[in-house]
Amino acid sequence: MRTVLKRPAHAVSFAAGRVTSGGRVLPSFLIVGAQRCGTTSLYRALSRHPLMLKPVLRKGVHYFDMAYDRGLSWYRAHFPLASTALPLRLRYGRDPLAFESAPYYLFHPLAGARIAEDLPGVKLIALVRDPVERACSAHAHELARGFETEPCFERALALEPERLAGEAERLRTVPGYASHAHRHHAYLARGRYAEQLARLEPLVGHDRILVLDSGLLFRDPASAYDRVLGFLGLPRLGNVEFERHNARPRAVMPASVHRRLREHFEPWDELLVPWLGTVPSWRR
Repeated sequence: MRTVLKRPAHAVSFAAGRVTSGGRVLPSFLIVGAQRCGTTSLYRALSRHPLMLKPVLRKGVHYFDMAYDRGLSWYRAHFPLASTALPLRLRYGRDPLAFESAPYYLFHPLAGARIAEDLPGVKLIALVRDPVERACSAHAHELARGFETEPCFERALALEPERLAGEAERLRTVPGYASHAHRHHAYLARGRYAEQLARLEPLVGHDRILVLDSGLLFRDPASAYDRVLGFLGLPRLGNVEFERHNARPRAVMPASVHRRLREHFEPWDELLVPWLGTVPSWRR
């Protein structure tokens, strides 16, 4: 009943947003991924900061990946009114920052160029974790949501090349194309983080991308939080509380599978060192 009631309320709120879209803020930064790397936990922690303006209806608008044909006014309608920022500016002496979190942005082949075009100067935050664990977590997540029909993790990995064959190219060349497999079945491909960061870098610039090891996020959340605030140019105002969100139970991965995947990701993990400034936590 709650979901049924939410839909009309969301429709009314969004209709009002479209009418007033010209007076609404656009994001100053985006959490772009990666999926199953702590993006929801970081989003919720940042949402508690008094100088953060989150989307009106949901944490991720998915404009730059799934709804780009709807136009920038549609996207802007999801964010708070600019008048909301004035009291905060007067109270804290600096402008608040609007943001959203959509972990498909990092992986979608067109999202980076779209972001660079529509949000010049925007900053991007990408979280990364052990890609072996990320793959297993993603499979459990997609299975629980009904987007994956293959219950065996190893079998899903074996199916991935066939499922994803040609999908990235179709996303790049076919207007309005959406790929279920590319979004929900990319267990290994999404874990090649350096490949995706290399696509983003020439579009927005190295200095406007923060890559955060989620091992740090949950081991020392205060330091991770301060690093994010420093990147955004904001002071810490109050304490920070990090919680794990969207964790799902999953079967234990066979040791042989873990070894094989660890070897698969080794060269990609090495390419993360310049982004992180150190060896990824899962390789130490």
